[in-house]
Amino acid sequence: MMGEQSVMQEELFYGFSLEQHVPADHLLRAIDRFVDLSGVRQHLAP
Repeated sequence: MMGEQSVMQEELFYGFSLEQHVPADHLLRAIDRFVDLSGVRQHLAP
């Protein structure tokens, strides 16, 4: 598009942290210790 932006892009995004939303005693944290997802993370990085 050409011309002035009428909406600031910052309003389209927000910060989200799983660390802040998943309780310390949640089952997924225990599973994460034993499951290696580095290959998945590497594949999704791009």
